[in-house]
Amino acid sequence: MAKIEELELDAHRKQLNSDVKALVEKYRSIFEWDVPDIDQRHADRLIVAAIRTALDGVENTLAESAKR
Repeated sequence: MAKIEELELDAHRKQLNSDVKALVEKYRSIFEWDVPDIDQRHADRLIVAAIRTALDGVENTLAESAKR
């Protein structure tokens, strides 16, 4: 049986995916404004990698907080 936390996350998974996509789109727009002749595929990879790095940082911060 799924834990209550997993059920709660399942209820919000669509919104979470939508929020992450909106975050990517936000930074895609910023790149387009700042770099007119942008290589969009390369920029997308950079944006997604930066989001992953940021998520790792958040995860590590939460893990450290849980230890206290």
